Amino acid sequence: MKLNFDNDLTVRKLFIFCTYMESENLARTAETLGISTVSVHRALHTLEESLRCPLFTHKGRNLVALPAAWTLLEYSNEALQTLSQGLEETRRTAGIGLGHLRIGTLYSLSLDTVPRLIMNMKLRRPELELNLTMGSNQVLTGMLQNNQLDAMIISVTETEIDQKVFEQVGLFQDDIYLAVPTAEQRDSTADIDLSDYSDKPFVSLDEGFATFTGFQEACHVAGFEPNIVTRVNDIFSMLSLVQAGMGYSLVPGRMRKQYEHDLQFLKLAEPYQMRQQIAIVFARNREHDPNLLALVAEGRMYALSLQNKAQRPSS
Repeated sequence: MKLNFDNDLTVRKLFIFCTYMESENLARTAETLGISTVSVHRALHTLEESLRCPLFTHKGRNLVALPAAWTLLEYSNEALQTLSQGLEETRRTAGIGLGHLRIGTLYSLSLDTVPRLIMNMKLRRPELELNLTMGSNQVLTGMLQNNQLDAMIISVTETEIDQKVFEQVGLFQDDIYLAVPTAEQRDSTADIDLSDYSDKPFVSLDEGFATFTGFQEACHVAGFEPNIVTRVNDIFSMLSLVQAGMGYSLVPGRMRKQYEHDLQFLKLAEPYQMRQQIAIVFARNREHDPNLLALVAEGRMYALSLQNKAQRPSS
């Protein structure tokens, strides 16, 4: 007999069969598997129908295994073991259930958010190895789609995320500021009109970075095409150029603490205000992965800590 499309032989039936053959007792099998004796009996009966071969004979209410059942048991155990190994190797190939987690993130999140998440993850799962990749929204999204990352922490404001494929866990919102050299001594208490800087030089991140998209949008609202004198591939290099007086730039507020003595961060007036929504993104079909569940739990705790801090009265 060869297997074909019409054959309704299932792994579940074989698993129930193998479990039954260990004791040849319907009640004990049902208790072991957490199902009813009726379900066990039905599975064994339909297994015989699928094979078109008798496996048991009735002796009162008991089913007594025939020689054919013992033959099937030998091959079923081997088949289930091979299948189990195959499924495990498949998950390993997909990067699921391994002792490491591949996380992609933006450079700007490496100052506080990502280190805190990683440290707390190590406390929660000390055996877990965390591999960190930094890049642009565009690059990281492509890597996640190609299964080169298990999760990414990015700005989802500028990136189209397929809600049917990917799950998002929001962390915080961040305002965009105009960064200027401290030598200019601007009034940092007043919101600035971005259109007043239409004739100024700017330095920018390359296309594909979250901040670049917000930068272009804010300038568009202000009614001018920015004079970009140079573009770079990471936000730290960009801020170094601003510090050196090469030009201005729009940057997320999370950079202020690190550069508060080196740069001025001016808040944009309401028409030009841009906000980034920072979130953890991962594939929906991996939402039960224990490593990702741990990351999500830490992400939610981090988000809650920021909310509590924001609600705390300033001293």
